[in-house]
Amino acid sequence: MKAVTVIGVGDDGCVGLSARAVNAVAEAQLLVGGERHLAFFPQFQGERVSLAGGGIAAALETVEQLAAERNVCVLASGDPLFFGVGALVAAKVGAAHVAFIPHPSSVQEAFARLGVKWDDAELISLHGRPRQGLLARLRRASKAAILTDGENAPPALARYLLESGEGGWTAHVCESLCGEGERVRRFTLEALARCEDVGPLNVLILLRDDPRWRPPPAIGFLHEDAFAKRMPKRGLITKREARLLSLASLRLRADSVVWDIGAGSGSVGIEAALLAYEGQAFLVEVDPEGVEICRENARGLGADNVTVIAGLAPEALVGLPEPDAVFIGGSKGAMQEIVDAAFERLREGGRLVVNAVTFENVAEGHAAFKRHGIQPEVTLLSVARGEPLASYLRYEAQNPIHIFAATKPAAAEERR
Repeated sequence: MKAVTVIGVGDDGCVGLSARAVNAVAEAQLLVGGERHLAFFPQFQGERVSLAGGGIAAALETVEQLAAERNVCVLASGDPLFFGVGALVAAKVGAAHVAFIPHPSSVQEAFARLGVKWDDAELISLHGRPRQGLLARLRRASKAAILTDGENAPPALARYLLESGEGGWTAHVCESLCGEGERVRRFTLEALARCEDVGPLNVLILLRDDPRWRPPPAIGFLHEDAFAKRMPKRGLITKREARLLSLASLRLRADSVVWDIGAGSGSVGIEAALLAYEGQAFLVEVDPEGVEICRENARGLGADNVTVIAGLAPEALVGLPEPDAVFIGGSKGAMQEIVDAAFERLREGGRLVVNAVTFENVAEGHAAFKRHGIQPEVTLLSVARGEPLASYLRYEAQNPIHIFAATKPAAAEERR
């Protein structure tokens, strides 16, 4: 028998529980849960611990202390291992000592009410979390289920989508599923944005309006004309061909944290953010006009997991989360200091990529890598694009660019 049993409960309380779950509660000596869940079991005679008292952390301390000598039962909403308290209990007590009895999650119940399959849905929890990155995740989805809270209630999310130009969705608000006040309503985003009577217990289901919709093509193919930029300073944006190689060299994952230093117009950092749609990108730019252009480009391309930092590196890097990948597109004469700061903060196995155009930056970049005992991968990229000339086609050369790339070695390897 496990020391702790975590039981999923629906809004119908005891009625929806399996015999196994009912027996687990009956045999428990300590019952832990939110006030709403505890109220479903007025007949329970043992000790009760409410999560509303000292919070989840204090309740888990009690569970850990008493699990060795009492039968402990923890109540959770729906499936405890789906954005629930189950993972916290397992981490605190040890997964080997915890049994889970799941109930259908609110997301399962919501899609069941709509009669829509959900194995291809984007599942997002904004319960107690910021909505930053919501657009970056939705842009790839044909359907989504969003767990909400007071700040991220369905009307507020509808307004956010509309303000960001992310239309084309039909919204279904599923409230108090399996409970007495169950209600499932269909809205346009415009109507939902004006709605004032959505209950606190809800799931928001978003379905694309157009059945012909397809996900956008792979990121990295945007022409630089797709970005706002300082004119006539057209050099302050990484051209598409160099951007493709640089993004490939960063080796991004869906949840990567990326720094784009000397962001210019933000093209590399923004496309990195769209690739790392579950992660974050921090664009560091010192020029005030460039800062605003970076923000404009992030908004225009739906990269709401981008944060623009107005400041000069390396000082502006203080306080940023440790990165998985760092791109240096501009250094303002501080290449060595920026590379040092990047390697210090970069996670082991992380990637550092530097673009250098001038002779001075090429020399400084190579020297900065060698100072760390690293021989970088070096690519000299020279591109010519076809341009019309009257009725002919000629080539117009782009500026050659050096691309330095390296992986941060493990600490032991670096010492050797």
